[in-house]
Amino acid sequence: MGDTLITIIAIALAAILMFVFPLMTMSDRTDDISQLAVETATTEFVDDVRTTGKLTLDKYSKFVEQISATGNSYDVEMEVQVLDENPGKKTTQANSTKIGENVYYTTYTSQILDMITGTNGQSKTLALKEGDIFSVNVKNTNSTLSQQLKNFFYAVSGNDTYTIAAEHSGMVSANGTGN
Repeated sequence: MGDTLITIIAIALAAILMFVFPLMTMSDRTDDISQLAVETATTEFVDDVRTTGKLTLDKYSKFVEQISATGNSYDVEMEVQVLDENPGKKTTQANSTKIGENVYYTTYTSQILDMITGTNGQSKTLALKEGDIFSVNVKNTNSTLSQQLKNFFYAVSGNDTYTIAAEHSGMVSANGTGN
């Protein structure tokens, strides 16, 4: 009886060591690869908008498609801080002798999507100007295999946690021309 119980425990431990831990390791690597892909895509998207001064629905759709190719779903939050230069002094961003402060007003994802989506779903261009700040924050919304395994074995993650995230922002360096 005692030998049978020890044998069953040994087989269970061997199964865990042979199958579960390698599965956990591979799922962690998959999350790492997804993390890298999302960080790269986010950086490229923001830098493209920053250097051209233009945001279109086509660019945004391509970005969302690129990050969704990792097999996860994501919450994408965009923010544009629009530079409203001191209206009392007609100067440009590069003029260091200007008097007063610049003020930024902010537009968020839903407002931005409304601006770049036409009436028939066609793409419109959101033109940004030099000195505006564009930022994107991406977080996964689904539970990855790695998260599920960690929850099962360790109870590490909560319901509102995410494992794949990226954020990038920068100041627009070119004036875009809108449609």
